[in-house]
Amino acid sequence: MKVEDFESAMNVMFWGVVYTTLAVLPHMLERKEGRIVNITSIGGKVAVPHLLPYACSKFAAVAFSEGLRAELKGEGVKVTTIAPGLMRTGSFRQAWFKGDAEREAVWFSLGATLPGPSMSAARAARQIVAATTRGQAEKILSMPAKILALSHGLFPGATADLLGYINRWMLPKGRNERRVRGREVRSLDTFPMKTLTTLGRHGEVEYHQT
Repeated sequence: MKVEDFESAMNVMFWGVVYTTLAVLPHMLERKEGRIVNITSIGGKVAVPHLLPYACSKFAAVAFSEGLRAELKGEGVKVTTIAPGLMRTGSFRQAWFKGDAEREAVWFSLGATLPGPSMSAARAARQIVAATTRGQAEKILSMPAKILALSHGLFPGATADLLGYINRWMLPKGRNERRVRGREVRSLDTFPMKTLTTLGRHGEVEYHQT
């Protein structure tokens, strides 16, 4: 990863949250009522290997969202921080990969589409609406994400070490700096991968990710 990769992630996933929030906030403060919902990520709670630019931008978004809720206390404006785990939106087809791009794309695609590691976007949306209606401070979506956040909160050192072992022994190795988009990775279009990522591909069409 290069500095440009971190800047790109921050521009979209941090500054995108800040700019839109500051655009609507004055109107909410004027009428003493409003709801702001920031979609962050479990990556904003735990820095997962091979997603470092993403995690940095999401950590920043979580800090902004939580701090803003505290500062707006008593103003009639409630801020809810949403931290989803992997969701079946077809995002793996649009994501950029570096290093050993083929293998990186495979493990990420399987996590982002198989039931268990990932959840449906429709189910996530229902939970987000419910949390917003209640004015809830935070909502972590999916059981794997909740377990990871809880483990990290209780045993931060052990969680970081475990992720380090996973990175060392299980994740792909590669230093190729060329970016490859998921839909360009040929191994994802083989019969086994097409079958395994069926739900994610349906999400890609349903949520207009094509």
